[in-house]
Amino acid sequence: MSKLLIIHAHPDFDSKTSASLHVLNYFLKVYKENHSKDEVIETINLYEDEVPLLDKNVLSAWRKQSEGTELTSQEKEITDRMSEILKQFKSADKYVIVYPLHNFNIPSKLKDYMDNIMIPRETFKYTETASDNGRRSVGLLNDGRSMVVIQASGSIYTNHDYYTEVEYSHKFLKSMFHLIGIEDFEIIRVQGTAILDRNEVLQKGYEEAEEQALKLAAK
Repeated sequence: MSKLLIIHAHPDFDSKTSASLHVLNYFLKVYKENHSKDEVIETINLYEDEVPLLDKNVLSAWRKQSEGTELTSQEKEITDRMSEILKQFKSADKYVIVYPLHNFNIPSKLKDYMDNIMIPRETFKYTETASDNGRRSVGLLNDGRSMVVIQASGSIYTNHDYYTEVEYSHKFLKSMFHLIGIEDFEIIRVQGTAILDRNEVLQKGYEEAEEQALKLAAK
């Protein structure tokens, strides 16, 4: 039985007007229509569910864990929650992330989430020697998992101009997921919502969503 995890990183998570959420809903509609009913679909809402950030409490807890000393009740509560998030992520084999672009990058809560799953010896490990390309790490989730990202933006970032380089979100996510072994990475860009006809933007997003949903449903 396969498992799809929806990583919901939209601050206005119940918006009725969000372009990225419209495309997500269409993606899920197509996906469910074309996949067996034994599929497990879970959602983590990064702006509603608790997602610990890397603060002094987490750093203190990690230090104590490495030393084998007892954690405070607050530290244990935080690390237990981080373990739950990591366990949920590792239990899935398909992923969909949805978010709006914030200042050319991912929303802050999504960065916090990444810090909860980018854990050495859990999702990747360091090696003693470098590979031919100089890499000294190995992804531990290299068992054929798939990732689809749905990203909305007011402007367009695929014109090979200055802003193409400034928009860093997909570069960050793609490189981080490749690092942990997830190399099947696709992005659906719902872009130009502030400058183009909204219906045309959505239609293009729906077409790309259908294509990616059918591909993911077939796996």
